Amino acid sequence: MQCSWKAVLLLALASIAIQYTAIRTFTAKSFHTCPGLAEAGLAERLCEEGPTFAYNASRKTHILILATTRSGSSFVGQLFNQHLDVFYLFEPLYHVQNTLIPRFTQGKSPADRRVMLGASRDLLRSLYDCDLYFLENYIKPPPVNHTTDRIFRRGASRVLCSRPVCDPPGSPELVLEEGDCVRKCGLLNLTVAAEACRERSHVAIKTVRVPEVNDLRALVEDPRLNLKVIQLVRDPRGILASRSETFRDTYRLWRLWYGTGRKPYNLDVTQLTTVCEDFSNSVSTGLMRPPWLKGKYMLVRYEDLARNPMKKTEEIYGFLGIPLDSHVARWIQNNTRGDPTLGKHKYGTVRNSAATAEKWRFRLSYDIVAFAQNACQRVLAQLGYKMATSEEELKNPSVSLVEERDFRPFS
Repeated sequence: MQCSWKAVLLLALASIAIQYTAIRTFTAKSFHTCPGLAEAGLAERLCEEGPTFAYNASRKTHILILATTRSGSSFVGQLFNQHLDVFYLFEPLYHVQNTLIPRFTQGKSPADRRVMLGASRDLLRSLYDCDLYFLENYIKPPPVNHTTDRIFRRGASRVLCSRPVCDPPGSPELVLEEGDCVRKCGLLNLTVAAEACRERSHVAIKTVRVPEVNDLRALVEDPRLNLKVIQLVRDPRGILASRSETFRDTYRLWRLWYGTGRKPYNLDVTQLTTVCEDFSNSVSTGLMRPPWLKGKYMLVRYEDLARNPMKKTEEIYGFLGIPLDSHVARWIQNNTRGDPTLGKHKYGTVRNSAATAEKWRFRLSYDIVAFAQNACQRVLAQLGYKMATSEEELKNPSVSLVEERDFRPFS
């Protein structure tokens, strides 16, 4: 009887040990998943072969800059890229879009959108965990031995262009310009880059490829992440003017309207209205302050940042609970009072920020502005952008078209 009792006790202890080991193994595994890949019909080799990284026990701050094209997002990204304790990635979701869109034959159908967003969320989860191998699913051609030269805008990430990820000739303190980084650093070793990511306390990612904050709810509520969303908005009239200058072929008909004074009959108005609808839907969610966004969401108007860059940056870092790095303050000083003609790249950030925010008023005709105001009146009102009631008012820089609004973080 005594032997039987001991045997039962030993079996019970063994069972507890096995369960404990299973739980430890589960929580130590990388938390990326692969449903986006499965839905898209892509191989799941990395889900099977890729190494696992530790569960986020350090509680890193995960920052997502949610923006749209030509809204000042590159500038905001640099506010994090310059911080020495932040691992910053510029538009990694470009690779998801570039891989999946050719597979879609129905355009922007709801099903296509679900697949795209599912894959994007999976990739973001992995990147926030410094699992850069997961990105290899979306790089073409696939990396060899975890090295590649196909990372989109690698040069926009300071960490990816400095030691130990890159070992360029010259001083160890040398900061490479974007073009020099691509030329001098050679192939990117994703293993070394992942190690550099894990050595930093925070991870920041910028994207213009997620339409609304609602699309991020699964990530915001994921207890394995410490995600905070900075939603950057800009006056849609300013976005339209900037896109017309930057993407000249795509926005050719808008430029034709400006040049001739006549609205083309086949003008693609969705190039404007989609921005306004996405902004309005997303901002409506944020301003309603749902419980799932509490402590996780901050709305930033580009115009406020451009007029008072240091003050607004301090507010952003205060919301994140991260000390403001002196390198960030120095970068702001050097990049918000400069001559914009010194910027060599169309996506550059050297400029007089306050003047840049108002430049659209002299790049659009009043007819185009009036059309944009009518199409976007809801979001203009939501965000505190005033209507220009005449050509004279539009072109008068002493008349502000931005209301004083205090969009406080939801904390």
